[in-house]
Amino acid sequence: MSRQLLAMALAPLLGLFILGIGNGFLSTVITLRLDAAGESAVVIGWVSSAYFIGLALGAMLNDRLLLRIGHIRAYGSFASLVAVTVLLQGLFEHPWAWFALRLIGGWATVGVYLVIESWLLTAGDARVRGRLLALYMISLYAAGVLGQLLLGVTEAMGGPSSFMVIGLLASLSVLPMAMIPRVSPLIEKAEPLPPLRLITLTPTGVMGSFGSGLAVAAVYALLPLYLQRIGFTVDRVGQMMAIVVLGALLLQYPVGRWSDRHDRQIVLIGIGGFCTLISAAILWLPMSPWLLAGLLFLLGGGVFSLYPVAVGHAADRAPAGALVRMSQGLLLINAIGSAVSPPLVSPVMGVLGDAGLFWSFGALGLFLVAFFGWRRSVRPAPVPVAPFHPTAPMSAAGAELVVTEELVQGAIEHEHMEDLSDAVPEVAVAEPLVGPPPADEAHVAYFEEPEPEEAPTQAELALEPAERR
Repeated sequence: MSRQLLAMALAPLLGLFILGIGNGFLSTVITLRLDAAGESAVVIGWVSSAYFIGLALGAMLNDRLLLRIGHIRAYGSFASLVAVTVLLQGLFEHPWAWFALRLIGGWATVGVYLVIESWLLTAGDARVRGRLLALYMISLYAAGVLGQLLLGVTEAMGGPSSFMVIGLLASLSVLPMAMIPRVSPLIEKAEPLPPLRLITLTPTGVMGSFGSGLAVAAVYALLPLYLQRIGFTVDRVGQMMAIVVLGALLLQYPVGRWSDRHDRQIVLIGIGGFCTLISAAILWLPMSPWLLAGLLFLLGGGVFSLYPVAVGHAADRAPAGALVRMSQGLLLINAIGSAVSPPLVSPVMGVLGDAGLFWSFGALGLFLVAFFGWRRSVRPAPVPVAPFHPTAPMSAAGAELVVTEELVQGAIEHEHMEDLSDAVPEVAVAEPLVGPPPADEAHVAYFEEPEPEEAPTQAELALEPAERR
């Protein structure tokens, strides 16, 4: 990966890191405060679901603003709106007020993710795409680890302190985007990519994004509730959640590099099976705090690696000019999965007990393994083409250029036809050839086609040979 590419990715990754510190423990704060206020798991699930409904709405609409005003200004708009909604949650502590504010906050947050993902996807080619997305997720999850560790500190301060800290961090995240970048991958025109076409183009990417939304939303919304109900204090809940996010952080880059070197469908099958095994171990093995921490570390690494690999797989099949819309579509699918996750999983926890959370993880993992295996049997991985060495784009349109074998072959054929066209005028003025052509004009016969003989009519065929002569 070149230094120029890393420098181009520095500003969005740093901005995401700052915003992610606060956003990483906001869901945990809301879950714990609603539980302390005596709200049921169903109410907690719906308030958590409001955030993901906002993600789905934003994923359908936010690309218009991005394409109209550019990456940097769009990021500033979305991050500022995140800060406002979080600060208002500190002023109005009511479940339905939080529902509305989380809805708006989700709409703004997915705008931030769309800016970052489209920036990174258009900055690199398929050879480094997995590692760029891994760096994206590493920044997000490293911030989440710090945020979870801040949970106990900010909650000990009492009142709206947690919301104030999160709002301040969201506001500060604008500074790297406004000050550092020299060039941003602005896109003048994006190819429309309707949802049905996205599903047809990459069913594996769509299902991977949806499954990731289901799993990650359950981790953020319901795992803190599970930990608190089995006896962990607020500080310990924050530490365990930090361990989950730390697992996501440390396993992102190895999984991303693995997906760059092998078929991403195989990687997705492995992730699904891994999550199923870890969930079964949590359900059936006798648990101690240290063993639970280790298994949650591995579960976080598997669950949170699912989305970037699915996005990388989809981007490998996206047509030129469609990366922004593809990223938007996958964010929408991911947000839909996140929105339906708490309302679906919380009743399972009500019926099967708190362990129903891990029964849900295990069932989801088995389904993903079956689906990805079926898709691989239907559509195997394409044969890789010759490696492409990226160069710095000289214009905004250069960020959308994709060099393929078809383009190279078309350019060669076009050059060959231009060479042949130089000889065509000689044919237009050449005299008809009678007898063998002269030695210095033999090449002209190559371009002349003989006049086709007229087929005899039925009346002529009926005549005797002598009469026809």
